Amino acid sequence: MSDVEIEIPPTFDHLAMVRSVLSHALSAERVLKAERIHDLRLAVSEATTNAIEAHADANSSESVKVRVSVDDDAVRVVIVDRGTGFDPAKLKPHPPVTDPERLEFERGLGVTLMKRLTDECIIDSGNNGTTVTLVMHR
Repeated sequence: MSDVEIEIPPTFDHLAMVRSVLSHALSAERVLKAERIHDLRLAVSEATTNAIEAHADANSSESVKVRVSVDDDAVRVVIVDRGTGFDPAKLKPHPPVTDPERLEFERGLGVTLMKRLTDECIIDSGNNGTTVTLVMHR
């Protein structure tokens, strides 16, 4: 399979298209089991949502780029935005799900989900944007 790359306007209207392209690209050759594709779709949705929000915060109309590549060992999805970036190390940790204080967290679970649902989640962020690489081993 050759790489599939799409660019979307930074609006939430295009999230379904990103999920659809990903699913189609991976199910066409049975690259991953169905449940792994579902996990990756959710992780990609979270990363793409963060990218769209980063563009809104930066008042940027540049495209968000999503690239899917498959090799013998892994599936890699790279999401690139041109927002202002963030420091992943400074994300506030969430209390355990059994802690009543957890109910105070309405948002902010995206990075945690991306890390738990994929085999690798690499976040490279700076003043010129963020690149998230999500990897699922085959």
